[in-house]
Amino acid sequence: MMKNLLFILLSVFTIASGCKSQKSSAQAVTTSNNGRESASEGTPNQLTAAEKKEGWKLLFDGRSKSGWHSYGSNTAADAWKVADGAIFYDTVRVAGRRSSGDLVTNDEYENFDFKYDWKISKNGNSGVIFLTHEDTSKYKETYYTGLEMQIIDNDGHPDGKIPKHRAGDLYDLIKSSVETTKPVGEWNQAEIKVNNGKLDLYLNGANIVSTTIGDDNWNQLVANSKFKSMAGFSKYKKGHICLQNHGNMVWFRNLKIKTL
Repeated sequence: MMKNLLFILLSVFTIASGCKSQKSSAQAVTTSNNGRESASEGTPNQLTAAEKKEGWKLLFDGRSKSGWHSYGSNTAADAWKVADGAIFYDTVRVAGRRSSGDLVTNDEYENFDFKYDWKISKNGNSGVIFLTHEDTSKYKETYYTGLEMQIIDNDGHPDGKIPKHRAGDLYDLIKSSVETTKPVGEWNQAEIKVNNGKLDLYLNGANIVSTTIGDDNWNQLVANSKFKSMAGFSKYKKGHICLQNHGNMVWFRNLKIKTL
């Protein structure tokens, strides 16, 4: 009798242990799957199912310069390269020369939400310029009409010491309310949102600039800036998005946009 009871207890313990082990394994698989799903959702240059449903579109496929051209040209300059899932400005000269020019979207945008990742080289300087009107017969450079969200090595580039010229600033117009820039060589997550003149800039999750294009305060800001003599500056409600060539290496990825 005692032997039978011992056998029954041992059997129950073995079954319970097996169930527990299977449950733990199932939990591990679930955790692992969730981790893979999260990693997949965070893969650069891809849209999640939720983003697609919300109307987001990729502006960079991670493999080519399709959808982009150099300002005033029909093609993208050879100095803009694609490697390791990023589009970047390469300062290495090709055959003794280097073609330049800001990289510009083929399409124009009016009311939009634009997100992108960027990282800058040591002592580097660049920016994202938006609402640019492309007419080289009137405007030699993208910034003659477009506004710029600054990209820079705050500590290594001389411009980083100038107020309104630091990373995230609305260049030469509005200083960021808080600095959230990551160290040189690390990716920053930025966002530019324009909706019926209302402009908001975000850097690494913080809303660092908020203003209204074209109101009295805006006109005063422009009048006190280096853009005061540029008749076309910030006058166009619709325009191109541009990646600036400032002569330094800079990298971009996860460029995506949603029209508002």
